[in-house]
Amino acid sequence: MTREAHFERSTRETRVKVRVSLTPGEVRVSTPVRFFNHMLETLIFYMGASGEVYAEDLRGFDDHHVIEDVAIALGTALDKALGDRIGIRRFGWSLVPMDDALALTAVDLGGRAYWVFRGSFTKGVIGDMTSSMIPHFIRTLATYLRATVHVEIKWGEDDHHIAEAVFKSLGLSLGMAMELINDRVMSTKGSL
Repeated sequence: MTREAHFERSTRETRVKVRVSLTPGEVRVSTPVRFFNHMLETLIFYMGASGEVYAEDLRGFDDHHVIEDVAIALGTALDKALGDRIGIRRFGWSLVPMDDALALTAVDLGGRAYWVFRGSFTKGVIGDMTSSMIPHFIRTLATYLRATVHVEIKWGEDDHHIAEAVFKSLGLSLGMAMELINDRVMSTKGSL
């Protein structure tokens, strides 16, 4: 099994290309949202994955369409890379401190999309990224990855640290859940 995938999404608003491999290696991210680039690199690195994410903003309204369309493309590519999901651990969880911030995430790759995001940011913008786009990114990623994702910001004062703790934790949780551990479907039903 290759556990790699490529996905492209083009709309009147954005052009997105994602290539992902569920093995460690080089991570390259280029979108017009610099802080989002940092978070995506962090997510993919801590997943133990590699690949490229490239996005263009064709209309320049704000960061919403780029972030949403990257989440769609990345979620779809990860779903394809997982294939039939036979042998994966399925569940993953992580608690990550980042200086003053602490974030908890848990993931189920059982094929059902659901998400919960608890917590908030102190400001409306982190660098050049709208902070409300972080839960939106996670919801969209969960939908297209066909995953249940729970995120809880336990506490924190610095929004950069809070966001980084969330993305590191989510990366670790996804990496754990995607790990190949046997040749069975991890469900008592016999299928996901």
